[in-house]
Amino acid sequence: MQFYRRNLPHMQRDRTPHFITFNTKFRRELPDWARNVVLGCCVHDHERRYRLRVAVVMPDHVHLVLTPLTVETRRTVVSLVEILKAIKGPSAHAINHRSGNHGAIWQEESFDRIVRTSENLDAKIAYILQNPVRKGLVDDWQQYRWIWCSPEQNPYASPLCR
Repeated sequence: MQFYRRNLPHMQRDRTPHFITFNTKFRRELPDWARNVVLGCCVHDHERRYRLRVAVVMPDHVHLVLTPLTVETRRTVVSLVEILKAIKGPSAHAINHRSGNHGAIWQEESFDRIVRTSENLDAKIAYILQNPVRKGLVDDWQQYRWIWCSPEQNPYASPLCR
């Protein structure tokens, strides 16, 4: 288990799903093309650095449920810090490059929680899937373009994503 603190406390447990949320700087809304970029960055390291269960890119924030993986060559679990840098860094660079801007896209801090039970995992996945519906962006989560659910049929995959 790893623990570190910035402004918020962060804890990571090996081989355990984590619910993660991060926001745009000043809650700036991302255009559609930028949400495509961010979702692509979220999915990019699926099964390399982490096992992604579900992701949603909202206009001004992102929710993920993922389990960090072990890098066999290092024999260490990939840290949440490394995972978030690999998502936030390339997405910010691509958004700034395309828009001709520079500067921060994301708030430095993220919110993360260890998902302790399968019931809690299903609840977090349902929360993520229903986020666009609660915000009035779509009537059904399956209509929302910036959601990704793991296609895997494993014991940890939520029936909501099947």
